[in-house]
Amino acid sequence: MADQRALDEVVEFTSDLIRIDTTNRGGGDCRERPAAEYAAARLAETGLEPVLLERTEGRTNVVARIEGTDPSADALLVHGHLDVVPAEAADWSVHPFSGEIRDGVVWGRGAVDMKNMDAMILAVVRAWAREGVRPRRDIVIAFTADEEASAEDGSEFLATRHAGLFEGCTEGISESGAFTFHDGSGREIYPIAAGERGTGWLKLTARGRAGHGSKVNRENAVTRLAAAIARIGAHEWPLRLTPTVRAALTELAALYGIDTDLSDVDALLDKLGPAGKLVEHTVRSSANPTMLTAGYKINVIPGEAVAYVDGRFLPGGEDEFRTTLDLLTGPDVDWAYEHRTVALQAPVDSTTYAKMRAAVEEFAPEGHVVPYCMSGGTDAKQFSQLGITGYGFAPLKLPEGFDYQALFHGVDERVPVEALHFGVRVLDRFLRSA
Repeated sequence: MADQRALDEVVEFTSDLIRIDTTNRGGGDCRERPAAEYAAARLAETGLEPVLLERTEGRTNVVARIEGTDPSADALLVHGHLDVVPAEAADWSVHPFSGEIRDGVVWGRGAVDMKNMDAMILAVVRAWAREGVRPRRDIVIAFTADEEASAEDGSEFLATRHAGLFEGCTEGISESGAFTFHDGSGREIYPIAAGERGTGWLKLTARGRAGHGSKVNRENAVTRLAAAIARIGAHEWPLRLTPTVRAALTELAALYGIDTDLSDVDALLDKLGPAGKLVEHTVRSSANPTMLTAGYKINVIPGEAVAYVDGRFLPGGEDEFRTTLDLLTGPDVDWAYEHRTVALQAPVDSTTYAKMRAAVEEFAPEGHVVPYCMSGGTDAKQFSQLGITGYGFAPLKLPEGFDYQALFHGVDERVPVEALHFGVRVLDRFLRSA
């Protein structure tokens, strides 16, 4: 079991990593190297030999391997990203890169997404070194750059250019799972991610006839684009239940003593109350218009107008997604992927999932573990190119009223010290058994 030093170090490391500003503004505007060097140094102190890898100067990744006792066993990838989304200091109660520890809470950008998990990994590995622990299977540790943008300098680069470092890895764990979800009636639910919707960020381009703003124009690019965007925004995507979501609904319904009537999922979600939020965004694909640009002067009709749409499609649903976008955009608007990643699905009847469940239940016996599908995505998408099945498992025990999901990319991001202690204990328990 994780020792007291590990519990102290996870807090220290979380705070230290937050203070290293690794803001990813997109377009290559980020520098993860100081955080990568910090993580590599903590690993090297245990006798491991981490390697630092860059596709672009300053966009640094760290990879290290812990050899297991059973060379015939498949390896496990444990990964976390080092970059964070931007934060406006004026909006925060504390400076977002202070790493301040106040009233038993660590504050700052990355506290839940996901420097907390990075710190947990470091703390567990160091505790093992002190105790002389070796896992059964090889464990590959990876700290990545660029997850908050395209992953081109991070997991995509590692998967395509350094696949040999992940030899033998068949499964992986990373962010967004095994956190406490309070349903408002006293129940604690711990969702473990066993799937992700695919990412389809789209660029829409409408072309028309440029002209004077005072004249009738039946080929107005702005009008054509606006009509397409309105159709996309109003579209009701059909219900599609993936195996992971079906399992989530079945287990949640059993927990609440509700008949699992999958013929009317919307009604079932209503009966589940707040717990339905764990599922509602993953029973359908989606497409949300987010950006518009057109024209340069109020009395000039432009010949082109552009929009961007955040699209997400379910596992097995990309063909339907593409066909639907063709219909919604119509003949006068072209669309193309600005960024695309695959949808993922992981088995919930695997030995690894059972061991994750057992690790949570050991330290939160009052909790109820259920599978769920993420509405967004993680680096697991890129690592899936190597045949690695990904789960979301970054354990945190959170108090009532602590809205974990709202703090992802939100203002006043923070994590309780006790949640970090729980995370280290559960992660240690799982990795020892994995």
